[in-house]
Amino acid sequence: MLQTGSSVSTRESIHSAAAQLFRSRGYSRTTVRQIAAEAGTDPALVIRHFKSKELLFLETMHLTLDDEPLLDVPLERLGERLAELLLDLGGSARGVFLALVHGSNEPHIHDRLRDTHEHLFVEPLRRRLTGPDADVRARTAAAVAGGLLYALWVAGDQGLLRMDRAELVSRYGALLQDVLTPRTPEGPRTP
Repeated sequence: MLQTGSSVSTRESIHSAAAQLFRSRGYSRTTVRQIAAEAGTDPALVIRHFKSKELLFLETMHLTLDDEPLLDVPLERLGERLAELLLDLGGSARGVFLALVHGSNEPHIHDRLRDTHEHLFVEPLRRRLTGPDADVRARTAAAVAGGLLYALWVAGDQGLLRMDRAELVSRYGALLQDVLTPRTPEGPRTP
């Protein structure tokens, strides 16, 4: 049965249905017809409200991360805290990340993935670091963080998935810390 009622509730139903389908099925395996069926409306209304499947995807797929925990921890524990935050992500964050990665062959989705990487990972880390190579260290740490999410969520690395959480936090935290605050030839870490 097709939904009747206000266009706001129709728009909200479409938005909700699309978000759920994109997270569970990805961009390429979700059709406008499936979104409409899930929302209980006509496919023409999906296009009327959102102009295209790609624009609907971009409106519904946002990955957020509370960077406050990264700002409150001492710099010498930042790697470990970032590892904890990454391992605590799940649910809708996992679905959004996977949808963005799998849809990244579309130019606008690729741009969203790049912006998400920049704003969610690079910028919060960059704000914590000093020195002439702070931007490079922030970007490298963000790439390492993205690599962990890729290994867990895309590749499904069973060795990492079976690893004790505390050990994974310790090992990955140390790796991130070495990137964020590398030791200088004299011994102390770069701030």
